[in-house]
Amino acid sequence: MIGLNHYLILGSILFAISVVGIFLNRKNIIIILMAIELMLLAVNMNFIAFARYLDDIGGQVFVFFILTVAAAESAIGLAILVVLFRNLRSINVDGLDRLKG
Repeated sequence: MIGLNHYLILGSILFAISVVGIFLNRKNIIIILMAIELMLLAVNMNFIAFARYLDDIGGQVFVFFILTVAAAESAIGLAILVVLFRNLRSINVDGLDRLKG
């Protein structure tokens, strides 16, 4: 049977993968955004696991708000990515300092 510790271990592995993805790849903004989304999903998995384990709906409410913030973050991140590509013809993070207006 799958217990709480299995979900917590999986969530911590996903969180660690996302942190490594952010620190190892500082050039490509798409990979950075995907790593941030993976980090939020790992936290959501822990919230759902605790909500199920404690029979409390509070964790599921937090997940709802986190998913809302993640959707807004994705939209803003993609808008920044489009502006970056239009101006520089590249999606490297190093070129962001040239966008000062």
